[in-house]
Amino acid sequence: MAKPHTIIDESHAFWTEVVAPLLRARFPSETARMAAGFYGYGSEVLRLDDQYSTDHHFGLRVNILLPQADMAGKGAAIEDMLAAELPAVWRGRNLREGYTRTKGVALASLDQHLASTIGLTQAPRTLSEWLQIPEEDITHVVAGEVWHDPSGQLSAIRTALQAYYPEPVRLRRLAHWSRYFSGMGVYALKRALLRDNVLYASTTFARALRWGVQMAFLLDKTYYPYDKWLTEMFHRLPRMGPRLAHIVERAPQLSTPWEEKLTLLYQMSDILDAAMVEDGLIAPHPRFKVSETSGYRLLESAYAELIQKCPAEIKTLVPQWEQVHWESFHSGFVDGVDLAAWRRMLVLEQA
Repeated sequence: MAKPHTIIDESHAFWTEVVAPLLRARFPSETARMAAGFYGYGSEVLRLDDQYSTDHHFGLRVNILLPQADMAGKGAAIEDMLAAELPAVWRGRNLREGYTRTKGVALASLDQHLASTIGLTQAPRTLSEWLQIPEEDITHVVAGEVWHDPSGQLSAIRTALQAYYPEPVRLRRLAHWSRYFSGMGVYALKRALLRDNVLYASTTFARALRWGVQMAFLLDKTYYPYDKWLTEMFHRLPRMGPRLAHIVERAPQLSTPWEEKLTLLYQMSDILDAAMVEDGLIAPHPRFKVSETSGYRLLESAYAELIQKCPAEIKTLVPQWEQVHWESFHSGFVDGVDLAAWRRMLVLEQA
């Protein structure tokens, strides 16, 4: 099936017909060392943009990454040239407003892009480096398209990440979410319901459901995406998607009673546990009872088994998650942003 025509395709044409000729004519040496394409942030990188994607940070976009030395030496001059030479509108499409001062082209150093996403400036080389990468941010390196990369540096890093986690890292992450899903999710929800603590029940239920889904991605050896893309990407999982679909669809509904939500999480526990047995990650075991006071802490049993299989160097290393590296970059960006321009990006208009 042909992939749908999206803003990526328009941006590719914009690169080929407008941006690349300008760069090759004015900065040939730097152009030979840069990587260009459409990657990083936004639903567009996964071709999931829709009618709601266009109200901010949307439009033609070419991501360009330069070696750090080129960015420091010629980055400003390249941006000046592009700002002067690029059209304001191309084929009826406004050039997008982004995180750099050149509309339509986002210019950065390769080191900056990697550091603000995976927290490294090269592909991970050790198990601990793999665990220090927020899983959600790997998508921002491997998704999208690269159209120009003569040095192959960015492409090599993308290839290394696309090969997925080394098995010890996958086991350590599975152990982490087994503990969180069971001990901080299912068990905590049971106690919240016993105490009629609806606020705690609401927060811990949502987190537990997310953690269970993250385990599903790990079991299918697929990176967990940024949350807003979760529904679409979950249903693409070849094995765990169909097995868990009825739970993921039913459990979050407001009409689903609390006791049923809890029961559905118990069912999710059994399905995740069975998949780990099926894959030989944990040993077969008898069925266990649900406790009247503690619920069903099944996956904490798996947690112990998985931890004991991990190499000593990562047994006690907690996997990184959430977009901590991006938040550091983003804080620096907003510190120097024009507030009026920032509010336009946020679609904030005076009432």
